[in-house]
Amino acid sequence: MAFVYHRTIRFQDTDAAGVVYFANVLSICHEAYEAALADAGIELQAFFGKGEIAVPIVHADIDFRQPFHCGDRIAVHLTATAMDEHRFAVQYEIIGSTKRSAATAQTIHICINVSDRCRCPLPQALQGWLALHSAAAPNPVAADD
Repeated sequence: MAFVYHRTIRFQDTDAAGVVYFANVLSICHEAYEAALADAGIELQAFFGKGEIAVPIVHADIDFRQPFHCGDRIAVHLTATAMDEHRFAVQYEIIGSTKRSAATAQTIHICINVSDRCRCPLPQALQGWLALHSAAAPNPVAADD
């Protein structure tokens, strides 16, 4: 099922033209990713800390359809897809204040062993998270504004 992360665009997200700076949209997507992990019971401090594995992003892309401005309420719809035993993709659709798709993004993550930096299988908790977020039924969750 899709995870939905709600957020208000802040002044700090925008550039001199008053629209969200492109790189900040990927940062907002990462906020949604973190919220989805936490919502599934994954302990963020351990997941992003100095554990035995790391799950870096190895590719990111984004397409824009309309601008975001300070004060706009957005909803980030997140789904995830297992690619193989080591990699997964996270897809994001950002719905703007017009209730239309304003942007889409994707990040690709790979699981590695921290000690030798070699690929390793996705841990059980992450496999469960992928299964939970692989379909498209929305599950609204509010962000801390």
